[in-house]
Amino acid sequence: MGVKVTGLVLCLLLALSNIAQGTSTTGIIRMIDIDGVINPITERFVVNGIKQAEGEQAECLILRMDTPGGLASATHNIVKAILNAKLPIITFVSPKGSRAASAGVFIALASDVVAMSPMTNIGAAHPVSIGGGGLPAGNKEEKPDKTMTDKITNDMVASVRGIAEKKGKNVKWAESAVRESSSITAEEALKLNVIDFIAEDMNDLLAKLDERIIEKDTKRFTIHTKGITPQTTSMNFREKFLHVIADPNIAYILLMLGIYGLIYEFSAPGIGLGAVGGGICLILAFFGLQNLPISMAGLLLIILGIILLVLEVFASTHGIAAIGGLIALTMGSFMLIDSATPFMTISWTLIVSIATFTGLFILFGIGAVIAAYRHQVTTGREGLIGKTGIMKEGICPAGIASDKGFASEGMAFLQGENWCVCADEVIEPGERVEVVGMEGIRLKVKRCGNA
Repeated sequence: MGVKVTGLVLCLLLALSNIAQGTSTTGIIRMIDIDGVINPITERFVVNGIKQAEGEQAECLILRMDTPGGLASATHNIVKAILNAKLPIITFVSPKGSRAASAGVFIALASDVVAMSPMTNIGAAHPVSIGGGGLPAGNKEEKPDKTMTDKITNDMVASVRGIAEKKGKNVKWAESAVRESSSITAEEALKLNVIDFIAEDMNDLLAKLDERIIEKDTKRFTIHTKGITPQTTSMNFREKFLHVIADPNIAYILLMLGIYGLIYEFSAPGIGLGAVGGGICLILAFFGLQNLPISMAGLLLIILGIILLVLEVFASTHGIAAIGGLIALTMGSFMLIDSATPFMTISWTLIVSIATFTGLFILFGIGAVIAAYRHQVTTGREGLIGKTGIMKEGICPAGIASDKGFASEGMAFLQGENWCVCADEVIEPGERVEVVGMEGIRLKVKRCGNA
């Protein structure tokens, strides 16, 4: 009986010890993929993933990461969520060939455990100037831009130093990653105490995480991974869709489709297809662009280009407004995204392709309109002027005496039809006539010889 009581007491003490240490025993490991640019969609996805893992009392949350960087605001919110998470957060830069650049450095250093696969790299976290555009060397206005850049850099250095110190990582390298864009391989990161270990793949990561003790705030967690398969949380369709249109190139394509749709609607109003499709594309484009550093000058040039193209539709300027609109649209496209970071800019090949397409459309479209204005009308009554036909009934103008009893108007056969005609001279039946004008609903003709 005493042995049973002693065993029960030991079990209770062990359970209380686990609770005090914050050790979870649910047998759940959550994993989410951070793949691509860090933007507000990624931010919400990661924050919701952390909340889900906390609600399940998972052993840990693994962030499998491959990112070139992203927006500072989204990165800041992700880092804050990681630092305040109520469970261990593990960042794993994987698979081979992946990177944790720029924003990825902050996310990795904020995590409780950092691992990398071989042939991966981390670093290059220097802030890129956005929203200012910079000024030429020697300009007296250059100093404020440099001052602002220094402020942003110093703020990010202070942030990364604090994170590295808190997590026991190499503070000196963390600072150089921001100030000097230092980038290192997985092997170098391990030697410099930037990461905790190198793992070949997910199985190797889980093996090295098993029984690892994590101290987080006032709690101690013992991670149990043996025999547990990570459960991956993926973006839902809505998140994937929004993440795709947040890409600068996709947002730009949607913007141009929206512009073309509205121009089509203005030029051929009626069923509203251009307005509906163009409006949807523009709204989606604006959603994507709101996540990007937009240049106001570029946006205004694009708006000016739209106005000029629409003006060409309503009041033909023989291509002058259209060409001006094309130039403004192209220049605005190059200036639209104000960032030197490649993954945050619009591909110049895409801009050139769309500008070329628009130019060809203007060349052939406007050229066809001008040719149509110059071409003689060939339809309706106007198209009959200059045509010839045969008189079926004789006519005699009012006020001219005729002993044949001709009326002041008669019928003529033109272009396969009978037309009511009048003339300023007497015309006999069977004579060939030429249309020279119109009087009300009648064609005016003159004699051009016998049939």
